[in-house]
Amino acid sequence: MARFTLPRDVYHGKGSLETLKTLKGKKAVIVVGGSAMKRNGFLQKAEDYLKEAGLEVLLIEGVEPDPSVTTVMNGAAKMLEFEPDWIVAMGGGSPIDAAKAMWIKYEYPDCTFEDMCKVFGIPELRKKAHFCAIPSTSGTATEVTAFSVITDYDKGIKYPLADFEITPDIAIVDPELAETMPQKLVAHTGMDAMTHAIEAYVSTANTDYTDPLAIHAIEMIMKELIPSYNGDMEARAKMHNAQCLAGMAFSNALLGIVHSMAHKTGAIFQDYGAHIIHGAANAMYLPKVIAFNAKDETAKKRYGVIADYMGLGGADDDEKVTLLIQYLRRMNDDLNIPQCIKNYGADSYPCEQGFVPEEVFLERLPSIAENAIADACTGSNPRIPTQEEMEKLLKCCYYDLEVDF
Repeated sequence: MARFTLPRDVYHGKGSLETLKTLKGKKAVIVVGGSAMKRNGFLQKAEDYLKEAGLEVLLIEGVEPDPSVTTVMNGAAKMLEFEPDWIVAMGGGSPIDAAKAMWIKYEYPDCTFEDMCKVFGIPELRKKAHFCAIPSTSGTATEVTAFSVITDYDKGIKYPLADFEITPDIAIVDPELAETMPQKLVAHTGMDAMTHAIEAYVSTANTDYTDPLAIHAIEMIMKELIPSYNGDMEARAKMHNAQCLAGMAFSNALLGIVHSMAHKTGAIFQDYGAHIIHGAANAMYLPKVIAFNAKDETAKKRYGVIADYMGLGGADDDEKVTLLIQYLRRMNDDLNIPQCIKNYGADSYPCEQGFVPEEVFLERLPSIAENAIADACTGSNPRIPTQEEMEKLLKCCYYDLEVDF
């Protein structure tokens, strides 16, 4: 038996933020990140709409780009004191992910972070509050997913929380919020969305319910991402929908080792001055993982179907896989994303020598590989890599080597 779960309501289109006027309750907490939502007036709008609905409002501001366990626990403590019956999270994936984890701790104060990390092991929520998610970026799709990613900075590891209980009750997908994204964020979140759709389609948990969502998202991202990156706001509005469709697909079909590797490399080199931004990591690793997974015949056929829908040509599945990889690498070039870790600068742009020293990468490689294999996303990948294979694959992602194993 399989399960397909989405928010009960998805409000979309320009002006859909106004849906907040219809929420029924007594108290709402708004969880946001940095200053973008405030600077562009969306935070004030959200607060006003909730007050118009008769709710008392508390703000939890300042969620960092890769939300920490500490941020989650501090936010949950504020919720326990305020006792909201609505949690409204708005902004990029980070504040929404953080709010999901805060929600668990708010409803179950004795729950530890380790408890939250048990895959599909979260107890029943909605005993205290319901959840509304409002994305301002077009990539993570956390507004419709059963996932959250929280960083343990002591270990330098990102942990995905996975349970249908944390799927929001309401998603508001208003493209006006996405218009404010800086160009680099458009690139990274867009490739995150492309990775979601491709991994969902080849996942071992794919179904007839998820496949159409994944394929249509791929077609839309292929058409709209580069124009959105170059400032076309109509394309940006369509990308906001495309990333949401990709999220619907992967939340139910799950992901693969592109995400496993991105989770385990994102913060592990923070002592050298930067993170490998999640969407950029996905963009760099996706072509390598496609080559690795395509050694599995079923996966190769499904990559061939993706290439067909994209109109890439190819006489057989081997050619189609090659053309798909080449196309994704060209997208990275067009979006100013490096092709490998070695050329990934601290500012995320391509450079001759990136911020991760070779000797540091090699020293940490065994533990990164071990943690990536243990990641929640690995189980639904078409090929389960051994420790040796994962280390080789990560080396290919560092040096931009061809994957031939």
